[in-house]
Amino acid sequence: MEAAIHTRAFGYIRVSSAGQAAEDRDGFKRQEAAIQKWAKAHNVRIVRWFRESISGTTNPLERPAFQEMLTALHSNGVKLVICEKYDRVARDSMWIEWAIRHLRDNGFSLVSASEPELADDSDPHRKAMRGMISIFAELEKSALVLKLRAARQRAQANRKDYREGRKPFGARPGEQETIARIRELRAEGLAYDTIAESLNTENIPARAGRWHATSVSRVLKANS
Repeated sequence: MEAAIHTRAFGYIRVSSAGQAAEDRDGFKRQEAAIQKWAKAHNVRIVRWFRESISGTTNPLERPAFQEMLTALHSNGVKLVICEKYDRVARDSMWIEWAIRHLRDNGFSLVSASEPELADDSDPHRKAMRGMISIFAELEKSALVLKLRAARQRAQANRKDYREGRKPFGARPGEQETIARIRELRAEGLAYDTIAESLNTENIPARAGRWHATSVSRVLKANS
């Protein structure tokens, strides 16, 4: 492909957060290895690396390393930029296409080491496939944001429950009726284990999933 005729290139690496850039994470190392592998196979030499820890949904022009790379491209004759995957350039399909078009319009090329065949804009099928990959990268990012938001909400709810303490049996909806049923069965002279079996047979919910003699005894003592 055309990009392979270049002998020098820049490597662009991005992770979403500073945590991923830490030495115990493989974000930078994995991307660098993929880029180096592609470069070696195509007789390309990486002369400079641009690394940053920033969200892929941000405007590339608002990223320090990306801006620095654009300045360097215009000043030292390098015409090729290699990334591991297009979603390392951006997690937003609009920004991926913008970056590719901006570089191309200024005489530069952007190649994904994992998807090199998609760099050819002359093939409408490859261009469409690149667009689909970009859209799924954006979808994956949005799904991750929702997942993290739900996890934070659960953590906040758990902290609230912890601060308030564990509510006694009978405080939740329907539990007063359960207490009344336990008392009724106990009044009939049934043992705790027999009451537990009856509650399970009647599908009356217990805090721990199933009723046992100990849980029946505990509820009765707490509500005596």
